[in-house]
Amino acid sequence: MRSLNSLIHSTGIKMFLILTLALLPLGLIALVASLQAIRTADLEKEALLRVSVTQSARKLTADLASDRMALMLTANALSTGGEGTEMCQRLSTFLKSHDREGGRYYIYDRSGRRLCGASRPEPGGITPAARFDKAPAQLLPGSGYLASRIISGNGQIVALAYYSRAYLEAITSPTTALQNRQLSLQQGDRLLIVSSPMDDPEAHSTSLSARLDPPDILLTMTLRDPPVTLARMLSLFLPLVMWFAAAAIGWFVVNRLLIRPLVVLRRTVAAYHPGEVLEPMRRIRTPAQEIVALGDTFRAISEDVATHEAEMAEGLETQRKLTREVHHRVKNNLQIIASLISLHARAAHEPEAVEAYASIQRRVDALSVVHRNHYAELEEHRGVGVRSLVSELSASLRSTAPAEARRFGIQIDSDNLHISQDVAVPVAFLLTELVELAMLSDPQTGMRISVQLEPGRQDRAILQVSSPALRGSDAIRDRIADRYGRVLTGLSRQLRAPLEHDETAGDYSIAITVVP
Repeated sequence: MRSLNSLIHSTGIKMFLILTLALLPLGLIALVASLQAIRTADLEKEALLRVSVTQSARKLTADLASDRMALMLTANALSTGGEGTEMCQRLSTFLKSHDREGGRYYIYDRSGRRLCGASRPEPGGITPAARFDKAPAQLLPGSGYLASRIISGNGQIVALAYYSRAYLEAITSPTTALQNRQLSLQQGDRLLIVSSPMDDPEAHSTSLSARLDPPDILLTMTLRDPPVTLARMLSLFLPLVMWFAAAAIGWFVVNRLLIRPLVVLRRTVAAYHPGEVLEPMRRIRTPAQEIVALGDTFRAISEDVATHEAEMAEGLETQRKLTREVHHRVKNNLQIIASLISLHARAAHEPEAVEAYASIQRRVDALSVVHRNHYAELEEHRGVGVRSLVSELSASLRSTAPAEARRFGIQIDSDNLHISQDVAVPVAFLLTELVELAMLSDPQTGMRISVQLEPGRQDRAILQVSSPALRGSDAIRDRIADRYGRVLTGLSRQLRAPLEHDETAGDYSIAITVVP
């Protein structure tokens, strides 16, 4: 079996490695070329983005500079008392010439009086107290405007021009066609998104910035990379896909012609049970004649094994019948011996002789009970059942009890356990000795026999015999010292466990080995 597994693995791995190593260089060359093309495209996109953001920054700077010049001329003229109305009209015409929204400008003096400006309301974001700040430009993210500020030469007039997002986007829109772009202006911690925000802010993108004049404002252009689609991934890894497909096709051919039939043959052999006849070629369809010959060899071997198994099963059945016959004859012989002892007991007239015959008969009956239960459990090979052994033995002991102990009750509490015949014989004799000892000591009492598994063990049980008649007394001690003590000690040695006696409670207990 190990050599068959080695054949399967070595053939498949060898074929796969040959195809992989043969096609891998071509696949790697094509993959490197694809990656280089993608890298070149990214560099070109970055260069185009740099040119676009630079052009947009210059265009917006120039537009703001021209507007600031017009605002400065108007503010200076108003501060010197010149033709204010005519200058405001010229400024409005100039701003409307390149602002589709008409240009929003507002000119104030130090007292907060508006000297001139657009007809529409002024956007929020600059308080009256902050109109004369020194910052030449200011981002207003809350209202969505860029404010440009010009103060007259004498510091008495301030001109404010507001540029909306639409205007800023139109001015900063690059001449090149860039898809998925976003423009934003940043001044310190203020950020004004000029164009529409990106759908997915966490998507991979490329950003470049250019500084405007005033120099504290940055124009940032962000270009989102195109989404990674299945078609793009396939085009990128197409060389590797072709390389893997070629190796997989070769593996599939080898698998269908060689490996799969061998796997089926291995499973058939692994599921083989002694006595069956293997016919693996019924499930294998392969043109490989070597595999067909291997299957026929397995079939011939399985036929020989099946023949030998049948012969062994027949011999085992004969042996089982002989064993059953031996136990049956031993049981019958013991019953004959018990009958002969009973006949002699009836002919005896002395009480001591009658009691001696009864004592012998009890022990012969105990041995007969063991053989009878072993004979009953022989087919299942489980040993002797403890519960049935103790029950039958108790009934036999009560039937041969002395006349004064006919009402001696025996209570049995036993788990469903089994013991070997080597353990059953001393257990039967031990129970016989203890029951007889109790009957002779106090025939008016009863007895409880318990056989329970020892906690935490599956191969040991505790046999416990409890009776008031077994409590410590002079009569009990005399009988134990006279005869029963030696017998009980010998039986405990056969069971290879100490026999413990609690004189106060009248308990005898011993550990016995059970069949798991």
